[in-house]
Amino acid sequence: MTTTVTTRTVRYPADGLTMVGHLARPAGTGRRPAVLIGPEGPGLSDAVRHRADALAELGYLALAFDINGGRWIADPQEMLARALPLLDDPDRMRAIGHAALDVLHAEPRTDPDRIAAIGYGTGGAIALELGREGYPLRAIGTVNALVTGRPGEAANIRCPVWAGVGSEDPIMPADRRDAFAAEMQAAGVDWRLTVYGGAQHAFHHPTADHEVLPGVAHHPRHAARAWQDILALLAECLPISEPGPPTS
Repeated sequence: MTTTVTTRTVRYPADGLTMVGHLARPAGTGRRPAVLIGPEGPGLSDAVRHRADALAELGYLALAFDINGGRWIADPQEMLARALPLLDDPDRMRAIGHAALDVLHAEPRTDPDRIAAIGYGTGGAIALELGREGYPLRAIGTVNALVTGRPGEAANIRCPVWAGVGSEDPIMPADRRDAFAAEMQAAGVDWRLTVYGGAQHAFHHPTADHEVLPGVAHHPRHAARAWQDILALLAECLPISEPGPPTS
């Protein structure tokens, strides 16, 4: 069952920039479970905004947050010059994530005790850093974001973690997958890793193009599967309606 969705642009400060996010709200007036959605390195795209809208249709309050001050950085070298230092700085990533959380908490319809974070690439790494910091998320879901954290901090993650990656992703190769799995396992996290056979980096994004960066290509079938895996994670860990108390 779908609901009527309303959307608005939200501007807020983070990382010395004015971020431009996309907030999608389902119909009604009551509090709703909320989902942060982080974009890949180039920035917030229509594809990620549409995912926020799709979640709102299901009954979630969803914020697609920004990482580049309202810009989509099309030039690969400029994008890497922005993204790589950010990925090397957990505190900066956490600050960007907390700025987005502040937007969610300022929304009266957000249930502050029922928030999940999902993300793609850099946005997924930010979601993981919020977990490593110990923020009480209900679930973390990432695609193409197998970034390991500082030693020991994964033990602070309080929720299930799902990660998806393409088997042919040269940016997230087998050794990165192994390191991520080892980190999660050593920390006692409830984790899952799905490897999509034949998929390359950014396989989830409809405009991904290997001519822009080698090893980058859209894989429509696996993109749809990854989205369904994220929805299954949310249905399990952040259901639209919490079960009531048992009746006698």
